[in-house]
This record gives sequence, C-alpha cells and structure tokens, in this order.
Amino acid sequence: MSTPSEPDPWLGDVRDGVAAWTRSAPPLSPADLPPDPVADGPDADLESVARKILLDQLTGQARSRSELATKLAKKNVPEDLATRLLDRFEEVGLVDDDAFARLWVASRQPGKGLARRALAQELRRKGIDDEVAREALEEIDPADEEQSARLLVRKKLRTLTRVDDTTATRRLVGMLARKGYPSGLAFSVVKDELRHADRDAPDLDV
Repeated sequence: MSTPSEPDPWLGDVRDGVAAWTRSAPPLSPADLPPDPVADGPDADLESVARKILLDQLTGQARSRSELATKLAKKNVPEDLATRLLDRFEEVGLVDDDAFARLWVASRQPGKGLARRALAQELRRKGIDDEVAREALEEIDPADEEQSARLLVRKKLRTLTRVDDTTATRRLVGMLARKGYPSGLAFSVVKDELRHADRDAPDLDV
C-alpha cells in the first residue's frame, strides 16, 4: 500500500503557498538585493556636506564659532576643512562672535533677569572669548540690571506670603545670587522691596 505524498502547498490557497515559501526561503543577503542607485552612487562632496551643516545650524538663530566648530567635529568634518569654512563664514558675516555676544546679552538680561556674572558664565560656555564677552556686558545699564533684580523679587515675593520675613529674605537673596547678582546689591534690593511690601528684612550675612 503506497503512502500518500504530502500535498503541494502551491496547489491550495495562494496564502498557504506564500506562507510555505516564506518559512523555507533563506534570508536575503546584501548581494541578493537589487541595486540602489542612490546608495551606490558617488560619495557626497565633504565640503558641501559641511557647508550645509553650518547653514542648517544658523537657520533661525545665531551661534558662536565655537558651537559650530563643535557641531562639525561631531559630524567628523576634518579640522582643517572646518577651520577654512568657518573663516569664510566669518568673512561674509554669517559667523560673528561680537554680534552673537551682544544679542545674547540683550535677550537674556531682560528676558531671564540675569546679571553680568551669570551672563559671563553663559557666554564662556558658548565659547565666547572673555574680551568679547566683556565688551558685550559693558553695554548693560546698571540701572536696568537693578530694575531686573527688583522685578524678580516682586514676582517671587508674591509666592512667599506664608513664610516669615527671615525665610523670605534668605530665599530672595539666594534667588538673586543664582541669577548672578552680587550679594550687596541683592540684599539692598530685597530689603527695599520688603519694606515697600510692609515687611521687614532682618540683618543677614550675605
């Protein structure tokens, strides 16, 4: 008596045949894949790629030369090419650390209420030369800096109605210190604003 042969999966439902083929077919190797004209084409010009990286980074906001150099390094752009491109971008005014520093100070001082010391630290982290940063910081009017401190204190003071004057004073002075204000100015502003709010600022070592 003959043993019946296994049914041919391709003679049944088409889906059964596809399932049988996918179970038995070995995985494709890269050599089996059809050619990709994009992937197999010539390498992109490195200078063009680096130039595009710079333009993309500068779209919508200014950046310091140091920030751009760091970005190019992360993209494995050779240092000599990066230097040459950055020099060219400086020549045409697309990279300008002087303008960047002034713009940074003009936006961060009133916007975040930061004092000179905090702004100097931020510019240093951006890779701005100390002399360039100093010139930009000199444009801050001391009266504007004090007014920013007062606005910060008034806003914070509204959240401290339930704490005693000593605690409020410490918190307010600490806040201004974190914003880069010197201790003398911080305590003077806090004491004055507390007085206007009919509160007393105790003598503290600041």
